[in-house]
Amino acid sequence: MKKRKNELLERAAAIDINVVITDETRSMERQDQLYEQGRSTSGNIVTNARGGESYHNYGLAIDYALRGNNGEVIWDIHYDGNDNGESDWFEVADLAKELGFEWGGDWESFRDYPHLQMDFGLSINQLQRGMRPTPEENP
Repeated sequence: MKKRKNELLERAAAIDINVVITDETRSMERQDQLYEQGRSTSGNIVTNARGGESYHNYGLAIDYALRGNNGEVIWDIHYDGNDNGESDWFEVADLAKELGFEWGGDWESFRDYPHLQMDFGLSINQLQRGMRPTPEENP
């Protein structure tokens, strides 16, 4: 994951897109807090996954946003900071998919635009039972 994440950042920078990683591995407690957001606490719903049900809990997911020229974090999925007529957000998603990431923006039931994950063929159930990718799969 780390190698692919760094490669994503380098490829994006090469086309003048500054990507910021906003979240990586999460504790079960933090995942539960995010799950409660928009349900029992204030804010918008940001996840349908409780603690243990997210690839973030197993170090197999990252979230990203864009960084503007003034250093601000940009969550606008239509932002075109490199002025090439395409959404930087979608350009990053395409780069990530080329590297083997699954993009949450492609999901039908809950589009999670900042989310990228690699499951290495493992389901959440398998991860909950202690299975992990081999070092060859996840260098």
